[in-house]
Amino acid sequence: MEYISTRGQVTGKGFIETVLMGLADDGGLMLPAQIPMVTAATLEQWKTLSYEELFLEIFALYINDEIPREDLRELVRRSYSSFRTPEVTPVHKVHDSLYILELFHGPTFAFKDVALQFMGEFYSYVSKKQGQIIHILGATSGDTGAAAIQGVRGKEGIKICILHPHQKVSKVQELQMTTVQDENVLNLSVKGNFDDCQGVIKELFADLDFKSQYHLRAINSINFVRILAQTVYYFYAYLHIEQSGQSSKVNISVPSGNFGNIFSGFLAKKMGLPVNKLIIATNENNILERFVKTGEYRPGGFKSTYSPSMDIQVASNFERYLYYLLGEDAVQVSEYMAQLKERGAIVIRPEDLAKVQADFAAYGTSNEQCLEIIKSYQSEYDYLLDPHTACGIAAYEANQEPDEVTITFATAHPAKFNEAIELTGIEQQFPEPIARLSSMPQYQVVVDNDKAEIVNQLEAFYTLKG
Repeated sequence: MEYISTRGQVTGKGFIETVLMGLADDGGLMLPAQIPMVTAATLEQWKTLSYEELFLEIFALYINDEIPREDLRELVRRSYSSFRTPEVTPVHKVHDSLYILELFHGPTFAFKDVALQFMGEFYSYVSKKQGQIIHILGATSGDTGAAAIQGVRGKEGIKICILHPHQKVSKVQELQMTTVQDENVLNLSVKGNFDDCQGVIKELFADLDFKSQYHLRAINSINFVRILAQTVYYFYAYLHIEQSGQSSKVNISVPSGNFGNIFSGFLAKKMGLPVNKLIIATNENNILERFVKTGEYRPGGFKSTYSPSMDIQVASNFERYLYYLLGEDAVQVSEYMAQLKERGAIVIRPEDLAKVQADFAAYGTSNEQCLEIIKSYQSEYDYLLDPHTACGIAAYEANQEPDEVTITFATAHPAKFNEAIELTGIEQQFPEPIARLSSMPQYQVVVDNDKAEIVNQLEAFYTLKG
């Protein structure tokens, strides 16, 4: 198994080197040169595996034995020991045609924990084994930051800086990041939106001298290990439904902002997981929905919504999908990405749009509809949805056919987004780890949306002894 860049100038890399690289040195995103296939017979064998066992089997297809299996087993065990359920990502049946995959049982109550708890253990493992300094740099629309910080806080040989958009994440998301006092953690609250934060991150990773000097490593989903770790729960959910005796076609509806989570599903499907439809659920920042329906990818005006983790205009992982859509043509991918930078849009050919519509369905949910979904599912099924999951449910309802079963991903616990829940008139009980956050002091630095100011903060933090 070798790894290559979507833009064709980086090839022949191993797994660990790929993960440490993060963003490819040519500005592209790393992918396996060939996707391993999983047969129907293998899927049948995997039905009885626990989540951790399934993780080991899937990763074994990608890591070239660069991590000995027993070492990997221990990393996985530690990664999921803090989850509140032994299933890690349990499946909840709502009714005969709808299941919810609960991805919020990790330490920060969001789906990002599933991948980032492992990434924290992985980086710590590499740091100790190779004697490497690891400085993690990332941007978050809310959940990545808290999960990444939780994964590496206090770990020797690692420092982490997270940029988040000032006052554009939920209060709980902010508190989960900024109440961490560990010396190896820096929170920068940027006066801008998520795309501003992400833009700075991409520029710094593209500056190879800066990246090398400060030992930068990526925690965002530009890093392939995030994609691969998320692929595991697609297999887990599908196999769980199969075990329940369902014979219908199985769709998966995924709240999507940065395209990483839905791309993990696309990868699972290319590996051989027989999913019927992958449904992209968005909010009023519905760039991805418009792309699926029209073939035009054009970031537009930013809107604040009740589902802020999806308030994203420029989806980093879109480039990975574009690579496969264009027949693994790295030259064409590079041309399209240059067009996006220069003209602010990509328009694909009609024949490629047909392929997109064969790969995905999509639906954008309004703020008002989001709240109505939350109220109706609480009333009818006694199940409280967070606003992102509500968008996933709306997309399921808009795309469901009579002979289909849909698994909708619950990407966060509703307690993380009480601002939206309160608008429905529902009063929820906060889990104790979230309830105590409001009484804790915060540690963050508010900065302007200015690359030079951000770089000054990073240089001081990464060179600080301790």
